[in-house]
Amino acid sequence: MKLLIVANWKCNPITLREAEKLFDSIRKGIKNVKNSEVVICPPFVYLSLLVSQEPSSVVSFGGQSCFWEEKGAFTGEISPLMLKNTGIKYVIIGHSERRKYQKETDEMINKKLKAALKTGLKVILCIDNISQIPSFLRKRGGRRGRSPLRLKKDLSGLVKKELSNLIIAYEPIFAVGTGKPCSVEKANKMRILIKKEVLNKKIPILYGGSVNFQNAGDYIKKGGFQGLLIGGISLNAKEFIKIVKDIDLN
Repeated sequence: MKLLIVANWKCNPITLREAEKLFDSIRKGIKNVKNSEVVICPPFVYLSLLVSQEPSSVVSFGGQSCFWEEKGAFTGEISPLMLKNTGIKYVIIGHSERRKYQKETDEMINKKLKAALKTGLKVILCIDNISQIPSFLRKRGGRRGRSPLRLKKDLSGLVKKELSNLIIAYEPIFAVGTGKPCSVEKANKMRILIKKEVLNKKIPILYGGSVNFQNAGDYIKKGGFQGLLIGGISLNAKEFIKIVKDIDLN
């Protein structure tokens, strides 16, 4: 199974020209990568154009969020079916910044997950604590979450067979956008707990939160993660390419 390296550009860059330049640099820099799948998640306004410029499939694409309806009178929203029809494969759901700034609730995330999985998109579900693993995914007799309302509702109503396209990204809140990454040792403990708790052992687990060239490889080699969700540093083509190549070679 290939490692998954996801670049979340968030609300960047400011212009289409900058987005094209960044994308072109990354695409050229990783063209010989063999053991990793690189996913670019740009702002929606750049998505279709960048997808149309990538016929060789050197990179894959993802959306930074989606709505739970296919279409309708929902001003400003993007449906998972619209994303699928642009040719993308992935979508990020439940990112801590969406929860904080857009006030997304567990109920909203649950509806988004169901809609995205039904459409056939691969969902990268962001969590920041083991207590957020919902009870129906746990082993019988397994540990119960410390927070009864937190993300136990996110996957409510879904059954195991519907989760083949699920990816979990562990992103500790204190590490997102702060430049203060979680230690590899602590991150690994969380990864092990997640693996023990979820019924589907094939669900890939990524690490995200202040990833850089100095620590990226350790999260894979020492932390045992199946990939990375990278924010700010993915806007620096040179540094992002270094991370991808280093991980791919090791």
